[in-house]
Amino acid sequence: MAANKDLNRLKVILVEKKKSNLWLSKELGCSPTTVSKWCTNSSQPPLEMLMKITRLLDVELKDLVRYEELDKND
Repeated sequence: MAANKDLNRLKVILVEKKKSNLWLSKELGCSPTTVSKWCTNSSQPPLEMLMKITRLLDVELKDLVRYEELDKND
């Protein structure tokens, strides 16, 4: 259902906050490859990780998630 959709804005938020994928992976305790997949939207972080990311980057969930992408037809 969510394949090939840009559901998150993680890459954009990291740039805005001047943080790297490597920094985020270390803070979350996950691999840099995993964060890279989230940033390219080839996979999506689980809800628990999204919540941790919002705290680390001091953003709201609505700033990180592109709800309008869910409304687009496949």
